[in-house]
Amino acid sequence: MVDMKRYLDDLVATDLERKMVLLTGPRQVGKTTLCRQLMQRFPPAQYLNWDVAADRAILQRQSWSPRGRLLAMDEIHKMPDWKNWLKGVVDSREPGQALLVTGSARMETWRQSGDSLAGRYLSFRLHPISVREWCEQQGGTPSAALERLMQRGGFPEPCLAENPVDADRWRQQYFTDLIREDVVEFSRLHEINTMRLFVELLRERVGSPLSLASIARDLAVSPTTLKRYLDILQALYIVFTVHPWHRNIARAILQTPKVYFFDIGLVRGDDGIRLENAVAAMLLKHVHFLHDAQGKATGLHYIRTKDGAEVDFALSEEERLTHLIECKLADTKVHRALAGFADKFPQAEAIQLVRDLRQEEYRAPVRIADAAGWLGELAA
Repeated sequence: MVDMKRYLDDLVATDLERKMVLLTGPRQVGKTTLCRQLMQRFPPAQYLNWDVAADRAILQRQSWSPRGRLLAMDEIHKMPDWKNWLKGVVDSREPGQALLVTGSARMETWRQSGDSLAGRYLSFRLHPISVREWCEQQGGTPSAALERLMQRGGFPEPCLAENPVDADRWRQQYFTDLIREDVVEFSRLHEINTMRLFVELLRERVGSPLSLASIARDLAVSPTTLKRYLDILQALYIVFTVHPWHRNIARAILQTPKVYFFDIGLVRGDDGIRLENAVAAMLLKHVHFLHDAQGKATGLHYIRTKDGAEVDFALSEEERLTHLIECKLADTKVHRALAGFADKFPQAEAIQLVRDLRQEEYRAPVRIADAAGWLGELAA
C-alpha cells in the first residue's frame, strides 16, 4: 500500500509555524502517516508515542531533543493530568520548536481542565477519504470514487488496498481492536461484551432515529448506561450522531438523533443505507473542515416531523439553514418531504442526490443532482 498525501497536510504545516496543533480522528485514519510526512518538512523532528514504553519514559522526563524543529506526540491524552502537563510543555518549549499533538480520542474538552490551554493551540479533525480527496489525490471520476468508497470505506489502508480480501481482513481486525483495546480505556472490562452487542445493533440501525430505550430493553441494561456507551463510541470516533434541526420549526420535530459510522464498511444494510452513511460521513467532513480550517460556524442536521415527513440531511451556517439534502439510489421523482421543507426554508438550497442519474434536472424548488459529482465539490 502506498501512503497518500492527505487533505490537511499543507494546512497543518502552515499552522505549526504559529501554534501547537492538535490533530484528532479515528484510529488508523492516517494521523501517524500525516505526522511522519510533516516530520520530513521540519527536520530534525522527533516522534513520541505514549503507548510505546521507551517513548513514554522520554515524555515523562521531558528529555526529548531541544534541537528538534518539530516534536510530535501521539496518544498523550492517556497520561494523567495531561492538559496541565501539556500547558507546561507549550510554555517552556524551545523557540522555533513546533508541537504536534495527535490522538484517536476526542480531546476538545479543554474547559474541563483546571488550567486552560485557550489561545495556545489550533485543532483539526482528520476524516476518512472522501470523493473529493480521492479524485484530487488518486485521479479518476467522482462516480468511480464513490463506488470504491461505498465498497471499501474511506480509511486509507482498506481503501488503497489492491485486493478487496485485504480490505475485509483489515476491517475484521480493526473492529476487534477497537472494542478490545480502545473501548476498555473508557469503560469497565466486564462491559465489553454488552458494548460489542450495542455496536452490532447500531450497525443495523444506521440512518434511523435511535431509540436507546428500546435497545436498552433488548440488552437488559438501562438507557443511561447506553447513553454513556454512545458517548464513548463518539469520543473514540467510531460513530457520530446527527441531531434534528430545531430552530424556527414547530414543536412537531422529534429530538431523537440518527447514528452513522466513520467507517462506511461497518454498515450493515443495503446500498441505500450505505449511500446515506457515505453522504453523512462526507458532509460531516465538509462541516468539520469549514469549522477547523476557516472558522465557520457550520452544522449537520436532519429534519423529521411527528407525522413522519423527513429529509435525510440539512446543513447550517451561523444558525441558518443553507442546504436540504435527500439521498436516493436511482429515484428521480422529487421527494415530497424535501419539496415541502424547501417551501418552508426558501433560503436553503434543496438537493436530491441520486447515485445512478442519467441527467441532472431542476424541478423547482428541488435540484436533482448526480450524487458523486456533488460530493466531489464539497470543501474537503
